[in-house]
Amino acid sequence: MADDVFKALADPTRRRILDELVERDGQTLFEICTRLVTKHGLGLSRQAISQHLAVLESAGLVRTRRQGRYKFHDLNTQPLERIVTRWLRPGKPESTP
Repeated sequence: MADDVFKALADPTRRRILDELVERDGQTLFEICTRLVTKHGLGLSRQAISQHLAVLESAGLVRTRRQGRYKFHDLNTQPLERIVTRWLRPGKPESTP
């Protein structure tokens, strides 16, 4: 699963999408597209952004929920927390190679 997270984070557009979800969680595809165009000058199609969101969702970094006919995207930081705690274990002394 960590491989999926690293692959998802490798793309700068996906990192910008995550940045936007950090600023304001629970956005629709339209809102994400609008923020990427106005704040970052990215002129990607809705389909391209949707594909990026699918990669983030398959890596577990984004969760979706439906309300009526709208689909909202929420940031999920649990995969990142698992990666961080893998190397930063509290209470263990640092060892030098």
